[in-house]
Amino acid sequence: MKVNKKNRRTIWIDPQDPHIVRVFDQRLLPWKIVEEPLCRPEDAIRAIREMYVRGAGLIGATAGYGMYLATLAAPVNDDAGFMNYMQGYAEELNAARPTARNLKWAIDRMLAAIRPAVGAKEKQQAARQAAGEIADEDADFCRRIGLHGRELIRAISEKKKGERVNILTHCNAGWLAFVDYGSATAPIYAARDAGIDLHVYVDETRPWNQGARLTAWELQQEEIPCTLICDNTGGHLMQRGMVDMVIVGSDRTTHTGDVANKIGTYLKALAARDNNIPFYVALPSSTIDWEMDSGSQIPIEKRSPEEVTSVMGVDSASRIQTLRIAAEGTEALNYSFDVTPARLVSALITERGVTAADQESIHALFGR
Repeated sequence: MKVNKKNRRTIWIDPQDPHIVRVFDQRLLPWKIVEEPLCRPEDAIRAIREMYVRGAGLIGATAGYGMYLATLAAPVNDDAGFMNYMQGYAEELNAARPTARNLKWAIDRMLAAIRPAVGAKEKQQAARQAAGEIADEDADFCRRIGLHGRELIRAISEKKKGERVNILTHCNAGWLAFVDYGSATAPIYAARDAGIDLHVYVDETRPWNQGARLTAWELQQEEIPCTLICDNTGGHLMQRGMVDMVIVGSDRTTHTGDVANKIGTYLKALAARDNNIPFYVALPSSTIDWEMDSGSQIPIEKRSPEEVTSVMGVDSASRIQTLRIAAEGTEALNYSFDVTPARLVSALITERGVTAADQESIHALFGR
């Protein structure tokens, strides 16, 4: 997707030094575009934990490249020591953020690719190749999600006889949350490319404001009409007939159809159901948890209360500042995700197609 009219991905190996992986520091967007180098295995953990990178797909891709960096730091003359190092690093990496399914999925895939290789050099080569495949696959899956989701938008456009389709989304499930295209935004981009007239309402998404800082900026970069709204505004817009469909992403979806996504998603699903508005979840299959039977089993990350009691922005001199917005000593509770039960999900949009959010349909689509 585009940054200042140039096509970019969210993660890549430095073309001058294959021992360095680069990402955008998303904490500074949209005010500054900073490419952060990941030079050591612990840099990947820090990037995930401190939200230099975020979003299911990008967390998975960063985990893949983190495992690659770990092969460069592992003992080279001791095969058992090499794999012990990798296993220990994998456990530490997996603890960086608990909710996103793509994290462990990518780690397990990397370990499976590294184990059969003989010697440190082959293991390093296998890791680099596997990390690249994870990134490429993530981008391709999102592209295909876009093609399937485009037809849902087209159907609404035809029903409205070509009038503008108004889409509401929550948080950032755009290309910044993946390697390219995004999940919830991919159908929007594909529909735009097909000439469908559309507009996006963007939830601000407190407390990190990923909607305000990232989704709105991303859509502006792609010249897609969008309007930023407070998190509490979506229900009002739905009641007034100003929203035609809701598309959100997912950090983990059970094989029975329950969806964990950014906190506040559940409330949007309730409002959509009450107003007979379709509520779609766009996700690659790497986000599906085939072992968890219920959303109640999904670990929900609880982050620092300071993220709730403060806000980041720029002042009149364009300096990035963090300001306290609550009285000093105010207690705050900061859950990062909530679970939307399958009964509130109109359909899942995956790389293989659109499916009902139930176990039988999901398993049939993926041949399980």
